[in-house]
Formats: sequence, structure tokens, C-alpha cells
Amino acid sequence: MSTNARVILIVNPNTNTSTTAMMRELAAAELGDSGLEVVGITALQGPKMLIDPENLTASAEYVQDVVHSYLAGPEGSNVAAIVIAAIGDPGWQELSDEVQMPVVGIGEAAILAASEQGRPFGMATSTPLLVPSLTRLVAKHGQAAQFCGVKLTASEPLALAADPQEQFRQLRQAVLESVASGAQAVIIAGGPLSETARRLSAEGVAVIIEPIPSACRLVLRKLHTDPLVTPRSMD
Repeated sequence: MSTNARVILIVNPNTNTSTTAMMRELAAAELGDSGLEVVGITALQGPKMLIDPENLTASAEYVQDVVHSYLAGPEGSNVAAIVIAAIGDPGWQELSDEVQMPVVGIGEAAILAASEQGRPFGMATSTPLLVPSLTRLVAKHGQAAQFCGVKLTASEPLALAADPQEQFRQLRQAVLESVASGAQAVIIAGGPLSETARRLSAEGVAVIIEPIPSACRLVLRKLHTDPLVTPRSMD
């Protein structure tokens, strides 16, 4: 990393460092020639995949802890914005109240992108226990009227995480079901599903909303809109 580079901090709320690396690479590719560098950090506590509301809620504290630690370190003053890379945006509100920089959740960004210009949209995911949390997140961002609901894979998330091809096949089917229900855009709901989201988008099966790229674009808009935002540590 360049000594004075402005950094986008990608925070993985689960403890799977491979997922962190994958999401960091996707974000770096999306940000391209923006002049921003991407650093990925991983929660130090919690499960390898957030699949239920209890762990999603608990992860907010772990997100805060790892961000506090990074911002207090030698590179903390370079951070220009923070991206919370779990679809439920754990810790988003808390960090937004604590730091003087943009904090973006991938759920927030994906919902705003999917619902642009009143477009009806849905979600496809592998985590059935998080459906109520995702539905509440849509309502929180004022887009419930356009929401066509969540379509699920047939298999449970940990099994699909171990079989990328089957994950792709089942999420593709969930996307088609979402389109059949009236969705004109479909969010692939989950940070660990980002590679599959990219594959589905490239296939052109539907208008796919990829959460990590959506969050990067929202970060750029926020930084551009507020030129006074500068990297700094937490007060």
C-alpha cells in the first residue's frame, strides 16, 4: 500500500478470511482507477458464515471492534470510507454514529441500486433464517412497496458454500423464480455469494445487483458529493 493512499476499508463480519480476500479483490476491480486502495479486514469472533439472525445481531459488535482496532493503528488515518460486507449491514448504524467518514453497507447499497426509478426488485439467497432480517432492511430503506420478496436455494448455505457450481445452479433458479414473481432486478443477497453473483451477471439471466460493486459505487458517490470528507481516525 502507498504510504498516503486513501483507503476503502472492506469489513467482513464473518471470520472466513478467504471470503474477505475474495470481496476485497472484487472491490479493488470495481474501484479501478479511482485512486483509492482497498484493504480487507475480518471479524475476529463469530461464525465463518452468517446464516441466522442471532449471529447477524452479535456480529455488529465484532464489526465495531475490528474497525476500532484498524482505525487506531498506523494506517487508520488513511481510511476514507468503510464498507460493511454482509447483506444485513451489521454495525452500520453504530459506526455511522461514531466515525467522520462514509459508512456503507452492502445491503443498503444493493437495495438502493435495485430500486432505482421505482423498479420492482427481489432477492435471491441461500440463508432462509435471514429472510425476516432482509425484509426489514428493505423497509428500513423505504423500498418495501417495490419489493417482490426473497427467493431461496433448495440447499442450505454451508453445503452450497462447499460446492460453487451447485451454488451457482441453485441461485440461478432462485433468480428465475424472482423474475417470474415480477422482479425487474434481483439482488444476490450475501457477501460470500459475490463470485456467484458475478457469474450470474455475466450470464445475463436477469438484471443482477451485485452487493460489493453496488457498495463501491455508493462510496464513490458519497466521497464525490462531499469533497470535505477526509481520511481520519475515530474520535
